[in-house]
Amino acid sequence: MNITPPSVPFVELVRQYNDLQLEIKDALSSVMSKGEFVLGEEVMKFEAEFAEFNQSQHCIGVSDGTDAIQLALLALDIGPGDEVIVPTHTYIASVFAIQNAGAKPVLVDCHPKYYTIDVEQVERAVTRKTKALLPVHLYGHAVDMDPLLKIAERHHLFIVEDAAQAHGATYKGKMCGTIGDLGCFSFYPSKNLGAYGDGGAILTNKVKLAEKLYMLRNYGQKRKYVHSIRGFNSRLDSVQAAILRIKLRHLRQWNESRRKTAAYYNHYLKKCRVDIPMTADYANPVWHLYVVQSPDREGLQKQLDLARISWGIHYPIPVHLQEACKKLGYNKGDFPVSERLAGQILSLPIFPEIKEEEIERVVKAVSMNC
Repeated sequence: MNITPPSVPFVELVRQYNDLQLEIKDALSSVMSKGEFVLGEEVMKFEAEFAEFNQSQHCIGVSDGTDAIQLALLALDIGPGDEVIVPTHTYIASVFAIQNAGAKPVLVDCHPKYYTIDVEQVERAVTRKTKALLPVHLYGHAVDMDPLLKIAERHHLFIVEDAAQAHGATYKGKMCGTIGDLGCFSFYPSKNLGAYGDGGAILTNKVKLAEKLYMLRNYGQKRKYVHSIRGFNSRLDSVQAAILRIKLRHLRQWNESRRKTAAYYNHYLKKCRVDIPMTADYANPVWHLYVVQSPDREGLQKQLDLARISWGIHYPIPVHLQEACKKLGYNKGDFPVSERLAGQILSLPIFPEIKEEEIERVVKAVSMNC
């Protein structure tokens, strides 16, 4: 009798909750009993702990990763008339956040091996209107930051790191999100460090920027009902902070689990007709996503579907070809590497609780397409 095997999920959050549910319930009960639901003690404790984890001086909890970037740019007085350089191969939130701040995104192509921003193209995109660089540590792999720092120094630019997929990733031993002027994180549930809803944070070592960000996230207040600047309602909830505090204690272990899964994939898929992801010498990735390339992606998708294995594409349409970004003025063919990748990349299941037999099933299914 043939028994249909259970599907292999792309990401599975319930397993993680089952492992943590007693800790989570205690943390939530504590928040409920205090009746302190916005900012407050849990948020302050999480900010201190996340700053320490990242070896940063200041952490400002905000409502989500997009707001983190927007507020970071506003804290640097970047707005209308200013340009911010950002890769076209990224989640569109990176670009929308620039626009939400009133600035203009200037797009560049990505590195063909590492998928992150092509540093060699950045300087050619700098104009007299450029105020900041926004490198994205995509898929949990660090951008090559040293050349960007030199460009920023030469042209007097700020660097705002989008580390939404890079919790715990390092560049030459330095934590991603702490190398530039500001580092922005998302705590969307599927992230390496995910909340049970939306959440975000900004890291900085500059006290004046931190002070401004604390005001920007909370209606421009220095203290209650005293509004020094125009601000926003972009506060991290106490409930989410309490959950994130629990999860942060496990983040290193979870990242190591992702690294082991990635190493297994790398070893057993290297002889297949898929291009496995490359890791630069300067990077220690945390594998938020494991992204392969296939010239026959449709065939690979069908093979995975037959094996009941979930997959994703990150991302199928580069930012410059999105309908919402038409007014940026780019055309098909402007960024050939990103356009080629959009037609070939595919993300395989990777999450801390993935089972050994599930990893083996993924490898077997991909190998059948080789």
